[in-house]
Amino acid sequence: MAHVLMYTTASCPYCVQADRLLARKGVTDIEHVRVDLEPVRRVEMMQKTGRRTVPQIYIGDHHVGGFDDLAAMERAGRLDPLLAGPAE
Repeated sequence: MAHVLMYTTASCPYCVQADRLLARKGVTDIEHVRVDLEPVRRVEMMQKTGRRTVPQIYIGDHHVGGFDDLAAMERAGRLDPLLAGPAE
C-alpha cells in the first residue's frame, strides 16, 4: 500500500472526513503532520502544494489535494489504484 501523508490541524472536520474515508479503504497508517503545532511544516505545505488549507493529502508522491479532491477520486474510481501503489 502506498504511503499516505496528511497535513492537518487539531480542529479540522475535513481532516476527520479524510481519515474516515481512508480508513474505509483499509488505510491504517497515515502520517499526520500537525501544521498548527509545527509552523515550519505549514510553510513547507504551502510551498509544496500552493495551498493554505488543510487537509493536504499525498498518496505516495501524488498530491491529491484536500478532502473534496480525495472524495472525487473515490467517486471516479481512481483512489484504489493510487492507494495500491506502483505495480511491482
